Amino acid sequence: MSVAEDLSKYSGNGLGSKFGYGPKGAFDKRALERVPDVAEVIREGGEKAQQLRRLDQGTVDTLIDHGFFRFTIPHELGGENASILETVEVLEAISAIDGSVGWNVMLGSEINAMAVGGMDKDLAKEVYVDNPRVVMCGGGGAVVEPPRAEQQPDGSFKVWGAIAFVSGVHNAEWCFMPAPIVENGEPVLDENGNPKFKLWMMHKSEYEILDTWDVAGLRGSGSHTVRATGVNVPAKWAGVDLFVLPAQHDNPVYRTPVPLRLSYNKSAVALGVCRGALEAFSDLAQNKIPALSSSSLAHRPIAQHRMGECEAKYRAARAFMFEALGAVQDELNAGAPVPGPETTKTARLACIFAANACMEVVDVLHNTAGTSASFMANPLERKLRDAHGCASHRWVSHSLYGELGKIYLGLEPAPEFIGADVAQPIVDKKK
Repeated sequence: MSVAEDLSKYSGNGLGSKFGYGPKGAFDKRALERVPDVAEVIREGGEKAQQLRRLDQGTVDTLIDHGFFRFTIPHELGGENASILETVEVLEAISAIDGSVGWNVMLGSEINAMAVGGMDKDLAKEVYVDNPRVVMCGGGGAVVEPPRAEQQPDGSFKVWGAIAFVSGVHNAEWCFMPAPIVENGEPVLDENGNPKFKLWMMHKSEYEILDTWDVAGLRGSGSHTVRATGVNVPAKWAGVDLFVLPAQHDNPVYRTPVPLRLSYNKSAVALGVCRGALEAFSDLAQNKIPALSSSSLAHRPIAQHRMGECEAKYRAARAFMFEALGAVQDELNAGAPVPGPETTKTARLACIFAANACMEVVDVLHNTAGTSASFMANPLERKLRDAHGCASHRWVSHSLYGELGKIYLGLEPAPEFIGADVAQPIVDKKK
């Protein structure tokens, strides 16, 4: 049974819509159902990515051909207008096969969709319809060189700076870099006295990719550093903004606050890595004969106990996340402009728990597998690294338990946890 078929056993969120259009015209299957069609490409691409530290172009092309970078954007722009839960299912299924491939699809589809939400509709047609193979990246993390943007007499902007952790940058035609607007060496302030700050849409012909991504977890995500040295952002691109609520499309996803959107996408990959680890451990346990034993690992009580416990923990984390995100989706479908404080708080908690619980499950499985799991050829070794890579991300890190704990203890919550959007991109030192 394929990973996607196996995951369908746990799907209870009513995916019934006929999906839309991709670079090859109308698809005859939904995005989740198309994952098995490219499973072998994902596996091979994941292997190559361990050496390249990014996806090879052949894998990217296949993913584009099958619509996996576009399934989150509106029908009229060649996408499938995926809901929150549909998005999580697709990312989970891909990541169960390979975490790095899943991370690339997650980031590319996420930025593609967010850019649509903050883009004039006519401009969006130029970007997405005229170029159906477009993939975007951006956001980044730690500041490597302090960024700035300066307006030019013709309305364009020039952007300087360098930002780390730009996942999938080699796959992308466009990259969004965060930078404040500066004039005469001083930041330009908005009406509230805060520096004007946005992400600037830069074409790949303009910026430089610095080879900095040499890590263990999510090694194939290609999360290198991007440097801009006076990159020209024409006036028509300068108005594009990833952080716009409400966005210009009807899909309730576009009314999801950015921090929550970034959270559930990362946790979706974590769920997939965990599901893949459970399958890998089951295969190993049924075939491995431990030293000084006459039967397989599967016959050992400790393996049986841990397999049952880990399966339960994975399902519990997934169920909590789907229940919480389903509540967000229901609230938005009912017409709420943004999710309410209680719904948002619960969804953020569910995403944080999912990413960290999945990491713990993979840790236990890796330990139970014994020395076999230490070999680079063993899939559990990569799952271990990838699970830790997912759980360390800024939007699902264990440190956020403290922020939510404040709310449950009656203290003042941060805006991102109560349904308000964070208009300013948060640049953080965590991946």
